[in-house]
Amino acid sequence: MENIRTHSSPSVVSQLFNWATIIGLIYLILVAVAAVSHGFKGFSGGAEGAAELFAFANNPFMALLLGILTTALVQSSSTVTSVIVGLVAGGLPMAMAIPMMLGANLGTTITNTIVSLGHIRNRDEFRRAFAAATVHDFFNLMAVAIFMPLELMFGVLSRSASALADLLVGGNNLSMQGVDFMKPLTAPALSVLDTITSFLPGKGPYLATIAIGIALILICVTWLGKVLKSVLVGPAKEMLHKALGRGPLTGIASGTLVTVMVQSSSTTTSLLIPLAGGGVFTTRQLYPFTLGANIGTTITALLAATAISGAGAQLALTVALVHVLFNVFGVLTIYGLPFLRDLPVRAAEQLARVGSENKLVAFGYVLGLFFVLPGLMMVITK
Repeated sequence: MENIRTHSSPSVVSQLFNWATIIGLIYLILVAVAAVSHGFKGFSGGAEGAAELFAFANNPFMALLLGILTTALVQSSSTVTSVIVGLVAGGLPMAMAIPMMLGANLGTTITNTIVSLGHIRNRDEFRRAFAAATVHDFFNLMAVAIFMPLELMFGVLSRSASALADLLVGGNNLSMQGVDFMKPLTAPALSVLDTITSFLPGKGPYLATIAIGIALILICVTWLGKVLKSVLVGPAKEMLHKALGRGPLTGIASGTLVTVMVQSSSTTTSLLIPLAGGGVFTTRQLYPFTLGANIGTTITALLAATAISGAGAQLALTVALVHVLFNVFGVLTIYGLPFLRDLPVRAAEQLARVGSENKLVAFGYVLGLFFVLPGLMMVITK
């Protein structure tokens, strides 16, 4: 009996430590988002100053490309969308923030595409893995192609998100009803940051606060994903195997749930790539799970929005809801319409066939779509 206790005790302690770490990291993410908003407000002088600051970058197309490139470099849409939520609360124009959100949604797909390159030595494995990875790319490209013009012409996403935010927050009260407890929770940490950065001259304290907030988001989101993965990867894998055989709706629901648990679509979709490369699942079977991962990853931006209070609270919630609605509308439109449903799968399988025959095409695709094209277009547009 004593041996059993000795053996089981470290495991319990380890689990408790992991869950304590998760709680601590979530708190730090909330503080980091509040810090970005706090620093940005101070630096720009509020909403009016922010409007002047971003006047040079009022092109939605450039904002889209910036979202793609930034997310591809950071390899985390959770990080980028959390930063955008904080910036919106600090005064970043919604017209810039929404295309950035859409770009972040597309840029995050690079991670599982890079993972698929690990199968490049075996042609058949690489063809299957690359197809399973790029189906995510083509779905998000189609979603952007459909909803970016609709947003620019009719404000489909912003108006829907704003109406929903009004229901959740209240049109006459711009504080986050029901989650105002976040302000007293984050205020002590922000005071510490103000004290630490107060020695810097001019706008230095605000810039330092923004930099610290962004660095905290990057570190904490990455660390949180790893800890959650270690805690939940077993159940997540079992759920995946059971869910994928039960039809598309179960696949979408499972993808959403697993991604909410690990707060990273990159993590959940990347776990699928070796399964596809090994022939365990086909691209068509993994497709619904990928769509669910798209929806599940929006939880981070929503979580970040709860860190905002005051005048920017409703705007922060609105841009977070834009992220949710973009992915939900994308699934309902593209997967819901039979004549659109198979296009991402067909495009991914065709590209995988060509890429498996000529590896330079595969490398060129990754570098071109996520880095070279956005970078060149930003220079040209500027």
